[in-house]
Amino acid sequence: MTDLNLNTAKHPMKQWSKQLKGENSWTMFKVISEFVEGFETLNEVGPCVSIFGSARTRPEHPYYKMAVDIARLLTEEGYGVITGGGPGIMEAGNKGASLYGGLSVGLNINLPHEQGHNKYIDLDKYLSFRYFFVRKVMFVKYAQAFVALPGGFGTMDELFEVLTLVQTGKISKVPIILVGAEYWSGLKGWIQSVMLEKENNINAVDLDLMPITDSPEEVVQYINAFYAQKNEQLIPNYEL
Repeated sequence: MTDLNLNTAKHPMKQWSKQLKGENSWTMFKVISEFVEGFETLNEVGPCVSIFGSARTRPEHPYYKMAVDIARLLTEEGYGVITGGGPGIMEAGNKGASLYGGLSVGLNINLPHEQGHNKYIDLDKYLSFRYFFVRKVMFVKYAQAFVALPGGFGTMDELFEVLTLVQTGKISKVPIILVGAEYWSGLKGWIQSVMLEKENNINAVDLDLMPITDSPEEVVQYINAFYAQKNEQLIPNYEL
C-alpha cells in the first residue's frame, strides 16, 4: 500500500481585513420591517402582472411603447401592474396602467447610481427596498403572470429567478412571457441547443415555460388562455 505521506499540518486561515461590527446582527430587524411593509401594502392589492425590463430604455424606443400597450391591455383585463418602479420599461409599465385607470405598483430599490421612482406609480402602492431578495418576494408572490421585455443583468436575474421557482415547484406554474423576438430568440436557442441538447441540464418541457412574442395582444391572450384552460383561481403564488 502506497504511503501518501500526507501533510496534516494546519494552514493559516484567511481573516477579514477589519473586524465585523456587532450591529450587523440587527440587520434582521431591517429585513423584517421591509417584509412587513411589503405584505401589508400588497395584501390590499388584487391580482397583478409583473413587468420586467431595462431601466435604460428611452420613451421613443419601440419596446417602451410596447410596454405601455401591454400594461394598458392588462388593465383592461382587470389586472394590476407591478414594476421595479424606476425609469425605462418600468416607467412604461406603470404609465400604461396609470393612464388607463389601472392599479400601478412600484417596487423600487435603493442603488448607488440609480434609480429614482417614476411618476406613474400610485402613491399608496409605492415601496422602496434596501434588499433585493425582499423585493423579489414581493414581485413574485402577488403576480399571476410575468412579462419580460429586453433588459440587462437585473432583468435576467428576475427572469431566471421566476423560471427556477416554477421549474422546481416552489411557486405555482404561471405564464412567463418574453416580449421581443429579436432580443430573446438567441438566448432561448442557446438554452435549447446547449443547456438541453448538449448538456442535458434541463428537461424539454422547460422550454415551454417561456413563449416569445412581439405582440402585446398575444401577451394578454396567452395569460387569458392559461387561466381559462386550467380554470385556475387567482390567488397569491405561495404562503410563507
